[in-house]
Amino acid sequence: MNALLSLIVVLVLGALAYAGGSVEGLRTLFGVIIPYAAILTFLAGVAYRVVRWALSPVPFRIPTTCGQQKTLPWIKAGYLESPYTALGVTLRMALEVLLFRSLFRNTKAELRSGPQLVYGENKYLWLAALAFHWSFLIIFLRHLRFFMQPVPAFVNLLSDADGFFQIGAPVLYLTDVFVLAALAYLLWRRFRDPQVRYISLFTDYFALFVLLGLTGTGVLMRYFFRPDIVAVKELALGLVTFTPAVPAQVGGLFFVHLFLLSLLIAYLPFSKLMHFAGVFLSPTRNLANNNRMKRHVNPWNYPVKVHTYAEWEEEFHDKIKAAGLPMEKE
Repeated sequence: MNALLSLIVVLVLGALAYAGGSVEGLRTLFGVIIPYAAILTFLAGVAYRVVRWALSPVPFRIPTTCGQQKTLPWIKAGYLESPYTALGVTLRMALEVLLFRSLFRNTKAELRSGPQLVYGENKYLWLAALAFHWSFLIIFLRHLRFFMQPVPAFVNLLSDADGFFQIGAPVLYLTDVFVLAALAYLLWRRFRDPQVRYISLFTDYFALFVLLGLTGTGVLMRYFFRPDIVAVKELALGLVTFTPAVPAQVGGLFFVHLFLLSLLIAYLPFSKLMHFAGVFLSPTRNLANNNRMKRHVNPWNYPVKVHTYAEWEEEFHDKIKAAGLPMEKE
């Protein structure tokens, strides 16, 4: 039901964008006002979430580790598994952000007849996540050619490398294939796996269908229903230079693509997709595991009046002496 409802919502929103792009009086709304509103919502939402996370107190060192902590000199420590220096934390964070290291080490559990609980590797999820994120990043960088004039050399180089195999005309970009295949796998996994399907919410399916709609309309426009590229770049340059204009040559399918992009941008700060910033602010990732090397005092400790041993001994001096117990002060 969650999957069906989210699919219907995305289809309805796409249909509204297509209709709005076909009506002269609504083209400015879908081509200018909504993109600007989405960007403002994105910036405000990201700033709010980041500031809120940054102000959250972290009184203890709670890094997630799976290796030997730094202790005695003759005990080998896990430099990346349990980093105890800033460099070690940086290297582990780089592996996490660039290669999804923790997801690579993920395992799956399955209850079989017997009953018997069997553990196994789950590398397909890691591969799909890696393919999606890197492909989406490359696609985003390739799209800079619409927003910059002249086009930077690295964008052209990236496009040439992405279409290296020169399949078909226009050239088939490998990232287009990878991103659609990865999203299809992630959606299929939510349908196939009973445990994942049970915990999947409307928002989980909604994000997947928005991404599928965004990438799907982009693929359709590149290979099947070619828009006027000059008009599209004119619109994009107008948005980034704050001189917006909606050329008449821009078709309805492009408005669906632009609206889904705006929807994704605005929705991102308030969804699970915000993990792109949260991973850098997670105390389980960005702290060094040096509890045995350095004493950490909670800066939020409330000043509590204590009763020292010397004061206690002074208070009960006669009773302690009568009981024949040793005292530091006779």
